[in-house]
Amino acid sequence: MGGILGNSPVNILDREFMAEAIKLAARGLYSTQPNPRVGCVIVNGEEIVGRGWHQIAGEAHAEINALNDAGDRARGGMAYVSLEPCSHTGRTGPCCEALIQAGIERVVVAMQDPNPLVSGQGIDYLKQHQVDVMVPCMAEPAAQLNIGYIKRHQQNTPFVRCKLAMSLDGRSGLSNGVSKWITGPAARADVQKLRARSCAIVTGIDTVLADDPAMTIRTDQIDVTDIGLATRKQPLRVVLDSNLRIKADATILSPVDEVLVICRDDGEIDEPARDQLISRGIEVVALAGAGEKGIDLAAVMRLLADRECNEILVECGARLAGALISNKLLDELIIYMGPKFLGHNGLPLLKLPEFSVMDQVVGLEFREVRQVGEDLKITAVLK
Repeated sequence: MGGILGNSPVNILDREFMAEAIKLAARGLYSTQPNPRVGCVIVNGEEIVGRGWHQIAGEAHAEINALNDAGDRARGGMAYVSLEPCSHTGRTGPCCEALIQAGIERVVVAMQDPNPLVSGQGIDYLKQHQVDVMVPCMAEPAAQLNIGYIKRHQQNTPFVRCKLAMSLDGRSGLSNGVSKWITGPAARADVQKLRARSCAIVTGIDTVLADDPAMTIRTDQIDVTDIGLATRKQPLRVVLDSNLRIKADATILSPVDEVLVICRDDGEIDEPARDQLISRGIEVVALAGAGEKGIDLAAVMRLLADRECNEILVECGARLAGALISNKLLDELIIYMGPKFLGHNGLPLLKLPEFSVMDQVVGLEFREVRQVGEDLKITAVLK
């Protein structure tokens, strides 16, 4: 199959080498935010002579690491990159120039970069310097690795993932509010991986007041080699608190990297409480309200996109989860279901409007159902 933007056709070896580049890109799953996850292999003849991936934002890109690994063997060879090489100078130099200077004669690119600073320009730059370019090649698996990065640049909003836990009878807690633990240790460890791949973790004030969570990555629950580099900093923690009801001693406000509290600009704000938060170095932002009590969730997503958040994980209660679904702001829903019955008086998983006919109900499409320890993990998207 020929490339849409390229010169030479894709062959079987191209796919094999690109698969290796995408595999390398996945090694940056937890450490490149807000940059994309990118892998690169350098091939001379039919032999891979260099491998590299983008490891940490601000440090060398995948192409540079692969070229350094290849050394002189890169000259006259080919580069397979899971995302279009950059042609501009940011925190690092342009990768296109490095590929040309190293003597690379052919570049196969999985997909064009959606970032307007790069999009199409890297490909054009290589072609202008007589490099044979092929794109796309295995674009779909490459795009899945950067689903939030792509959405942020194309729609100015992050990829929104919501995590919930429920019993087999669909309850999120007992009627008295107790919810620890519906799921087992394996499911809770799996959640740490969702947190580690996210730029921000968002929760609501109801969850903070009820559970006093930390919302941090707990590396003691997972093998640090499983989340890439142990230097991964904590995601931004975001609390949606319309009227600033958060308590000063809330665990989520503990000094672990950044915390952002969002209130509504027309809410009944406790001014001394806001001043106390600010004096402690906690950022407070007021956004437009929505409904009687809520914050405009679409405005929250735009704010996080402006802060270069690619993927966000929402861990919340029934009201916020229902609002995300009602406002069609949810890209992916992950439910961990424990093998327990909590009874018909237990707390609901979601708070949604009352439906009177089946045409009104919210439909889901299952993407994956698998067992995690003693629990089931259900991954779904809204229809």
